[in-house]
Amino acid sequence: MSDERNYEVEGMTCAHCRAAVIDEVGALAGVSAVDVDLGTGRVAVRGEGLDDSAIAAAIAEAGYALRE
Repeated sequence: MSDERNYEVEGMTCAHCRAAVIDEVGALAGVSAVDVDLGTGRVAVRGEGLDDSAIAAAIAEAGYALRE
């Protein structure tokens, strides 16, 4: 069963930011799609067996952080 989770991310401002987050999060097991809205900082992740801590770590690896 596919799941969708939304995250608020700080610091993304350009196409490079968007691509970095999509690449890192998209490489995680179970992730089937990643959508990034630079205007709002929202990252929508779809897939199966999504792991919030792994997604947060992938976002951090891309150089960004979840909004508190």
